[in-house]
Amino acid sequence: MSRRLDARALRDLVLDPGSWQSWDTPVPARDAEDDYGRELARAAERSGQDEAVATGEGTLRGRRVAVVAGEFGFLAGSIGIATAERLMGAIERATAEGLPLLAAPVSGGTRMQEGTVAFLQMIGITQAIARHKEAGLPYLVYLRNPTFGGVLASWGSLGHVTIAEPGAAVGFLGPRVYEALYGEPFPEGVQTAENLAEHGLIDGVVPHEELADVADRVLSVLAARETWHRGLHVEGPVEGDGTDQDDPEDGRSAWDVVTASRRPDRPGVRQLLRTAATDIVTLSGTGAGERDPGLLLALARFGGAPCVVLGQDRRGQSLSAPLGPGALREARRGMRLAAELRLPLVTLIDTPGAALSVAAEQGGLAGEIARCLADLVVLEAPTLAVLLGQGTGGGALALVPADRVLAAANGWLGPLPPEGASAIVHRTVDRADEMAASQGVRATDLWRDGIVDRVVPERPDAADEPVEFCLRVGRVLAEELAGLLGRDERERMRSRSRRWRHLGR
Repeated sequence: MSRRLDARALRDLVLDPGSWQSWDTPVPARDAEDDYGRELARAAERSGQDEAVATGEGTLRGRRVAVVAGEFGFLAGSIGIATAERLMGAIERATAEGLPLLAAPVSGGTRMQEGTVAFLQMIGITQAIARHKEAGLPYLVYLRNPTFGGVLASWGSLGHVTIAEPGAAVGFLGPRVYEALYGEPFPEGVQTAENLAEHGLIDGVVPHEELADVADRVLSVLAARETWHRGLHVEGPVEGDGTDQDDPEDGRSAWDVVTASRRPDRPGVRQLLRTAATDIVTLSGTGAGERDPGLLLALARFGGAPCVVLGQDRRGQSLSAPLGPGALREARRGMRLAAELRLPLVTLIDTPGAALSVAAEQGGLAGEIARCLADLVVLEAPTLAVLLGQGTGGGALALVPADRVLAAANGWLGPLPPEGASAIVHRTVDRADEMAASQGVRATDLWRDGIVDRVVPERPDAADEPVEFCLRVGRVLAEELAGLLGRDERERMRSRSRRWRHLGR
C-alpha cells in the first residue's frame, strides 16, 4: 500500500513548483462549547486544515488546472455542509473559467455529526460536476486510501478517467459498518483499487510518482481539440498510402484476404498504437463492473490529431473467450467519452465474431449490438471506422457506421465467417471460399460497393511488414482525422445519415 499523502503533499508532487493558488476562504468557526465544535477545533489543530477539502488552481507541465483534494486528517475526510460548499464553489469556478478539473477524493463518507442534510450535499456536488462535464471540460479522478460511502457514490465515480493509488481501500459500505451490521468481517480483497481495476470499475492503479505523467498525457490529448492544427501543415495523401480514387484491386481472391487476416502474427490495435500514436492513455472497462479483453479503449493522438480509440484486440479474443456483450458496453462508454469530451472517435474492427453462448444471450448481446449502432449513427462527434483485419458478424457491424470507413487491403466484412455462410447455404463448410467471393466481403469489393471509402495497401501482407504497415495506417488516420475535424458539423451529420440510408441503392 502507498504511503498516505495529505492534500498538500500530493498537490506539491503533481503540480509545477510554486504554481499553487488556493481558492479556499476561511470556514467560520463553530461554537466550541458543544461536542461537535470541539471535534472541529481538534481536527483543524491536528491537520493544519480548516476543512476536509482543499481547492485551488495551479499548473501541470505548464497547463492551468483546477484541483479539489480531500484531507483525511480532518475528521476522516468526511463531507459536511461547509465542505460541500467549498467543493461546489470550486467546481463551479473551474467550469466558469473553462479549466480541467483534477479531483483527489479521500474520505470515510458523509459527516455523521451533521446528519441527513450533510448526506444530501452529494446531490449538489454531483450536479456541479455534471454541469462541468456538460460544458465539455475534463474531469479526472484519483481515488486515494480510503475512499468510501457517499463520496465514492458521487464525485468519486464520475471521472472521464478514474485511477487509484496502489492498495487503496475503495468501496461503498465501510468494512467497520458492515461488520457491525452483519456480525462478520467483509471479505478481504474486494474493496481494493486492484480489484476494482480488474473488474472494469476504474481505469488503472497508478503510484503517486506517476500521477503527473498520466494526467499530462490525458490533458495533452484533450487540449489538442483546440490547438493541434494551429500552425501545423497537415499533409495530404502520401504516395503509396492509397486514396479514395485508387482502385485497390491486386488480384487477391476473397479467400486469400480472409486467410491473410487470420494470420496469428498480423499486427493488431496494440501494435498500431505503440508504433503510430502518441500520448496514449489506455482506459479499462465499462466503469460499471465489466471488463472484456476483446476490446481496447484509449485516448490517443495520430499525427497530432486527438481521438478516442475503440479497438477490437485480436490478442484478447479466442474460441474460448470471444467478444462478448461486455466489450460492446465498454465500446459504448467510449462513444459517450467522445461525445462528452468532443473528440473524434476511431473504431478499429478486428474480430472473428461475437460470442455465441448462453452467457452472451443472457448478457444481451443482440441488444448491445443494436445500442452500439443506435449510439454511433447519431453520435455528434466525428467518426472514423477501420477494417483492420477480420470483420465477422454483429461484433464487427456494431462499430461500422461512421462518417468515413477505411479498410486494410486484407480487411474484410461479412455477416458470418465464410465457413458459417457455407454451412447455411450449402450445408457444408467446404465451400467457404466460394461464399467469401460471392458475398463480396473483401476490401476491394466493399470499396466498389461504396461501403469502404479508402483501402490502405499491404505489401503484400501486414504480417510481413508490421512496422511499415502500422506507420502507413497511422499516417492515413492523421490525414482522415484532419479532414473530419475540418468539416462543417451539420454537413457531416447529413452526409452520414444519407450514406447509411441509401447504401446499396
